Order: sequence, then structure tokens, then C-alpha cells
Amino acid sequence: MAEFRSRRSNLAVPGSNPRFLEKAKGLTSDQVFLDLEDACAPLAKPAARKNVVAALNEGGWGDKIRAVRVNDWTTEWTFTDVVEVVGGAGAELDCIMLPKVADAAQVQALDLLLTQVEKANGLEVGRIGIEAQIETAQGLINVNSIAFASPRIETLVYGPADFMASINMKSLVVGGLHPDYPGDPYHYILMQILMAARARGVQAIDGPYLQVRDVPAFEEVAKRSAMLGFDGKWVLHPGQIDAANAIYAPSQGDYDHAELILDAYDWATSEAGGKKGSAMLGDEMIDEASRKMALVIAGKGRAAGLSRTSSFTPPDS
Repeated sequence: MAEFRSRRSNLAVPGSNPRFLEKAKGLTSDQVFLDLEDACAPLAKPAARKNVVAALNEGGWGDKIRAVRVNDWTTEWTFTDVVEVVGGAGAELDCIMLPKVADAAQVQALDLLLTQVEKANGLEVGRIGIEAQIETAQGLINVNSIAFASPRIETLVYGPADFMASINMKSLVVGGLHPDYPGDPYHYILMQILMAARARGVQAIDGPYLQVRDVPAFEEVAKRSAMLGFDGKWVLHPGQIDAANAIYAPSQGDYDHAELILDAYDWATSEAGGKKGSAMLGDEMIDEASRKMALVIAGKGRAAGLSRTSSFTPPDS
């Protein structure tokens, strides 16, 4: 199984605010993305690029995944965002987040530009990943081709506010449920993004919940996408970080169970275990499908830093 780079909590930080950039270094999010798009007013963008380059080069981010959200291709800022940020701090950058992705061609254009900037600055070509943000009806229709548009794609991200505007949704509660809808109005959108991400073998990240001080409501909506299989969620406030880290990680019991399944299956299929294709783990029958499910939970638990509290003992030993 490929290494799982945990993105349970994805902290958004305005690139226009040096104080927030510095504060973010000490927070416990798995990823931080420095925002040059919606969090920056047009007149603030040139200075924000310089702030972001300085913050990345100063270091102090620990083991966080470091990303920068540039402006989308319909604006006049995207090219300069990439050239200045990657040219100035590409060695300290893990990913570029591209917002409002409409089709595969936009991802491919970013890939080509990144390659040019990497070559021009002596950086390893292809190391910087791309996170594609799905924020419009057109983007959702094209999400499958977007997911496969470039080998740099690492993550598909749902952007609820712009998406709600794109489809004329009758709500101003960004990321939350609505009392007039008897269910989850985002379920179809989330499942489409999730299926594309899983088919491509990359992570799926849920978007933000804007009522930042209402942590119980954040937890409610986060649990829905976590249950579907999403890997994490944006956080806009330090108070949301611990909730996201807990919700998108397996429980201790599930993690221990997954590790036990892997051990039991490995033993059952070994020479000593009789080379069996299935086995019993207590009252539970396990087989190859069980192993695949357990790999997912175990991978997430290891990435979250969980430690086992149980061990496998082969039968009759």
C-alpha cells in the first residue's frame, strides 16, 4: 500500500496576513495551505505572494504538508502566483492547490507551467503535487477526467461556497445542512468527488464549514463525509482542528481490529497457518476482502500516529 500522507485537518491561512502565517506554524493541523485566492483582496495579492514565499522559506512548519492556493485560470493572477511562489520557495512547497477547476485542460496547463518553473529554478521536476478544487457544476461533470489529468494530482477538494452559487442553491449556510431539505443536499456532490478520487487513487477532502465557532455543528457535517470515506476536511479556525483530526482518524478500537485482521490473515495464509484463504478471528470470518478493508483503516491509523493496544496470538500457540 502506498504511503498515506494524512490530510485530516487542512488549515486555510490568508497569505495577506503575516501574523496568521506565523501562528499557523504552531497549530496541530496535518496540512496548511497559504491562500492567495479568496482570502486575499485583489490589491493585496502582490504583497501576499511575498509573504507566502517568506513564510515558506523561514521554515518551522514541522511535518505539515505545505500547500499554496493560487488563483484560478480565469483570472490575471494565476501565472504570476505560480512563477513567484514556486520560483521563490519551491523547495519548501509540497503542493499547489488550483481552485475552480473546470476541466482536465486547466490541470494540464498548471502541470506544464510547474514543469517550466521547476526547470528554470533547478528544482526536481514533478515533485510538487496538485490539489484540484471542485467548485462548479462544470467541474463536477468533468471530475473524472480532472482526477486523471496529471500524475501530479494528489487530492480532490470540494469547495462548497462557490459550488452552491454555481447551482443556485437556496441557502447561505456554507457547508451545513438545511432544515428545509430532508437529507444531506451535498451527498451526491461528495460521492461524485469521492468516486473520482478513489478511482485515481488519491485523497478526497471535504470543504469548510463557515460557522467557525460552532464546533458541534462542524462535527456533525464532518462525520457525514468521514463516514462516506473522505480523508479530511478544511478547517478555518484553530477550534476546528482537534475535531477534524479525531473524526477523520479511526477510533482506537477500529484501528486495533484492523491490525488484528491483517495479522490473522497473514498467519492463516502462511505455511504455519495452513495456507488457508479464509480464517476465523474470534467469531468473525476474514478473507482477502477483509484484508483490503483493514489496510485502509490501518493505514489511516498509522498516519494519525495511533499505537496498537492489542496483539495477535495464533491459535493453539
